[in-house]
Amino acid sequence: MGAADEANRIDGPLYYEVMGPVDAPPMLFVHPNPMDNACWIYQMAHFSTWYRCIAVDLPGYGRSPSAQQGLTMTDLAEACWDVVDQVSHGSPVLIGCSVGSYVVQHMYHRRPAKTDSLVLCGAGWRPVKGFPAKRIAGYREHGISYRHDYTLEDFSVAYRGTPMAEWFATLFTERNNTADVESIIATFQALSEPDPDWLQRDLKAPVLILTGTEDGTHPASGALLDRLPNAELVAISGAGHACQLEQPWVFDAEVIRFLRSHGHLLPA
Repeated sequence: MGAADEANRIDGPLYYEVMGPVDAPPMLFVHPNPMDNACWIYQMAHFSTWYRCIAVDLPGYGRSPSAQQGLTMTDLAEACWDVVDQVSHGSPVLIGCSVGSYVVQHMYHRRPAKTDSLVLCGAGWRPVKGFPAKRIAGYREHGISYRHDYTLEDFSVAYRGTPMAEWFATLFTERNNTADVESIIATFQALSEPDPDWLQRDLKAPVLILTGTEDGTHPASGALLDRLPNAELVAISGAGHACQLEQPWVFDAEVIRFLRSHGHLLPA
């Protein structure tokens, strides 16, 4: 674990955790709201067999510093690239869920020649984004404790009633003493800006979209697919927004299949 260099409008380097061989190709994971890097616990354990796996905390989450008002998606993308530069070599596979899926798309445009491929989950395209205002209102009303119930909303109805879902919701909220509401709100404000036309149109790297059929974003995943020039979409039946936690065996198998199809040396 460690920290990377400061980006604009972020009050210090992002916190990150690393697993896997130092000389292995990099794989970066960017979490959804309201979670932190621990939402990739299964993938970090699994993919570190072959990759230098790096999971970051975005500003205001986990152990990362706060962000200033006026935070942009470019700030987040550059902060994540700073982490990659510090702890790995080569062209990373960029994996993001929800807000993380937007961050990794912006990362690609900062360094297209350096990006190997992308995996997006909890992701869709909507010309008008209504969800940031809803989440900002939730944080304004309930404060940082909003993270608990919000975590459960990231799961399918069937999964959120399980002891494992409650375990994850408790895990994230036990870290609330190092979280920062205003930074989380700043991230949603950055996310609320309309996607520039080039964000998907000019994203030439291979993209895998994984979408849970019980995710509220699922209906918008097809529109995202249509906007990307080199993408495929796989639906994970019964999974919600954080499908990597609900069905890691399916999520991981699809990522392995996708990477193998693009020349990565992985098991069949």
